[in-house]
Amino acid sequence: MRFAPSAKLAAVALTAALALTACGGSSSNTSASSGGAVDGAGKTLNVLTGVNNQYPEEQKKWQSDIAAKFKAKTGAEVKFETFASANDELTRIQTSVVSGQGPDVYTLGTTFTPTAYATKAFVTLSDDDWKKVGGKDRFNPAALGISGPDSEHQAGIPFVSRPFVMAYNKDLLAAAGIEKPATTWDELAEQAKKMTNAGAGTYGLATGYKDNFDPWKFIWAMSVQAGNPLVDGDKLKMDDPTVKKAYETYFGWLTKDKVVDPAAIGWSNSNAVAAFASGKAGYLMMTTSSSIPTLDKSAIAGKYAYSLMPTTAPGESSPKGDGDKAASILSGDNVVVADYSQQKDLAFAYVELITSKDEQLNYQKIFGELPANAEALASLTDPKLQPIADAAGKSKATPFTGAWGDIQLGLLNVTVQSIPDLAKGTVDESALESRLKDAQSKGQASLDRAAKS
Repeated sequence: MRFAPSAKLAAVALTAALALTACGGSSSNTSASSGGAVDGAGKTLNVLTGVNNQYPEEQKKWQSDIAAKFKAKTGAEVKFETFASANDELTRIQTSVVSGQGPDVYTLGTTFTPTAYATKAFVTLSDDDWKKVGGKDRFNPAALGISGPDSEHQAGIPFVSRPFVMAYNKDLLAAAGIEKPATTWDELAEQAKKMTNAGAGTYGLATGYKDNFDPWKFIWAMSVQAGNPLVDGDKLKMDDPTVKKAYETYFGWLTKDKVVDPAAIGWSNSNAVAAFASGKAGYLMMTTSSSIPTLDKSAIAGKYAYSLMPTTAPGESSPKGDGDKAASILSGDNVVVADYSQQKDLAFAYVELITSKDEQLNYQKIFGELPANAEALASLTDPKLQPIADAAGKSKATPFTGAWGDIQLGLLNVTVQSIPDLAKGTVDESALESRLKDAQSKGQASLDRAAKS
């Protein structure tokens, strides 16, 4: 296939931007040398992964197809299990660690890689292990940035890259006299007000307050951009005023600014994508390239684009510290292999298959996720991906500590606990402070335990 010069340039720029950013020894007991065939006849490989609420049927079809390809390659069956939330994800890790049994392979969000690594229950990859999955140079270097605490101690094998951006409806922005997307959170709220017409069912922002994964990312971004890294050495700073301000801003879109559909109290991310796809929202917040398959088949096909999310904290005129690098968390999925697994070579053969160029491009076509495979990434040419590549270049890793899973859930749970208040139209200040104090106490205790271990 031949591409126009602009498409070629987009592909080059995409790869260059991603390559500049940092992204997130075993014993084998199956008879196979590095890179050799694995005989898995009569065996079953158990794989745990997150449920895809946006494309559930497509996920089932992909799993079925991969299982068939894996059986043809190794003779082994694949049995998929899924988790539905971040809480479920952490529980599954902890249960397997305690029991010493469970799935052979886990596909985890990058922010849970530090937690998995800290348990010492997953394979720290040797040179031989990397060879079994195609070599470390198979992967885009950016995707390896949260695979372990350093380049010599890594457990996470990159599967997909998922920097966060916001999508915007070009027609709605133009109709409101908005020339370009907002770059500060304050400007975003003002633009959202201009596009909101509740009587017509149109709102400035689409986001899901009941999503199982995304709400904490807003708080992280606004706090870091205000100069608060949340984890500062051995101290947690969740009770910092910047965190309270972040929640007030996030909740305020619904309760004060009224730029979000009231139904969003019960929305997940997939509901927010659907609202934006119907043309009823100016911005779709905290989304990724996984929204492309839906949007390109929607009423706004050809009428939307992506942009960096704001990098200036609420109430500020410019980012503080390295806040300009916090347009997104360093995000994606890593694959880890359980150290208790009795079939590690089969596990690595599965990883080799799903991270191959062809399978990565197939996955990108179905789900829109950016490949972690360097060759597959370099072959992408869609200009819509350029802002997403820019977001990858301005992504910041969450702290690599075994406590981060608990801290992340603490941030999320503040929103979960505030849902009843949001439904009533306001979040009481004292109630918010109490929830933050509780999250601070529990998160600091987890950080202390991680430091001791």
